[in-house]
Amino acid sequence: MPVLITATVVTKAPPAAPQRNSINMNKVSNYFSESFRELTTKVTWPNWEQLQQSTMIVLAATLVITALVSLMDFVAGNGLNFIYTKFR
Repeated sequence: MPVLITATVVTKAPPAAPQRNSINMNKVSNYFSESFRELTTKVTWPNWEQLQQSTMIVLAATLVITALVSLMDFVAGNGLNFIYTKFR
C-alpha cells in the first residue's frame, strides 16, 4: 500500500515597507546635526603654534622621503643601465 506524503508551504506576507525617503532623510539630518555638534564641542583643535609645528614636521618628512625615493630611483636606473650595457 503506497504512502502519500504531503507538504504544506506556509508563506507570510511581507511586512509593509516603511516610507524610505522620510526615514533616510531623518538619518541624514541626524548625522549632520551630530557631526556638527561633535566638531564644535568635543574636538580639541590645535592652537596656532601647534599647527605650525605639525606643518613643519610634515614638510620635513615629505622632503626626506622624496630625497630617499629620488636617490633609490637614481641608483636603480643607473645600475640597470650599467648591467644592460655590459650584456649588449
